[in-house]
Formats: sequence, structure tokens, C-alpha cells
Amino acid sequence: MASRSAVISCLRYRDAPAAIEFLCTAFGFERHLVVPGDGGTIAHAQLSFRGGMVMLGSAAESEFGRLMAQPDETGGRVTQCTYVVVEDADAHYTRARAAGAEIVIDIKDEDYGGRGYTCRDPEGHIWNFGTYDPWMDDQG
Repeated sequence: MASRSAVISCLRYRDAPAAIEFLCTAFGFERHLVVPGDGGTIAHAQLSFRGGMVMLGSAAESEFGRLMAQPDETGGRVTQCTYVVVEDADAHYTRARAAGAEIVIDIKDEDYGGRGYTCRDPEGHIWNFGTYDPWMDDQG
């Protein structure tokens, strides 16, 4: 059985169908489960990436939705972001940039090991991608 992450980021998008398409095209996620909602919304989606996953749905006025704000409601600032371990940061950077991701911290070697970059998706959520894998002993 493949290793699975016990920690899963959850996001909300105003245009969740477009976000799913972007996340798959730009970042390499794969549709694991997509549950359509009323009126072209997404009730729930699970996107997988190398044993990890993010869950997302359409932003809505609900008990859970009232706990969250979209990045454009906070001046583009977020209170948390997602880090994704990739095998080749340069290739991932090129793919994401070509698909329209806004690069906010350019690709670079990190002092603590690994190589990575930070970007925004079309709705302003911050994503970090890099080769640093905190589960590995040697990051040189």
C-alpha cells in the first residue's frame, strides 16, 4: 500500500472548477474525487500529488465557509500556505509559470537544503514547491 499523508490542506475557491483545472495543469495534481454541487459549484474535491492530497470546494456561505476568508478579502495576505515536495523544482517552476502561476519568490537554493519557489494561484492562495523533504535525513 502506498504511503499516504495524514495531514491534508483544505482550500475554498470562488471558481472551484477553474481552480481544479489550474491545479492539475500548472502544479501536476490529479483528480482523485470531484463531487459537483448545485449551479456549477464543487461540493467537495480531492486532488492527489505523490501520496499527498489537498481538498477543496466552492466558497460558500456555510458553517465552515464563515470560518474562512479568500485572499482578496485580506489584501492578498494568507495565514497559512501549502508546501509540496517535488522531484525537480526547476521543471515544476517552468510548468507552473507557463500555466500562469504568479511567482512571488523566485526559484532558489535554500540555506537549509533543497531548491524551491513560492507562487500564487489565480485566486491568490500561496503555494510553495521545493525539493526539500523534511522526512529525509540528508538534504545536501
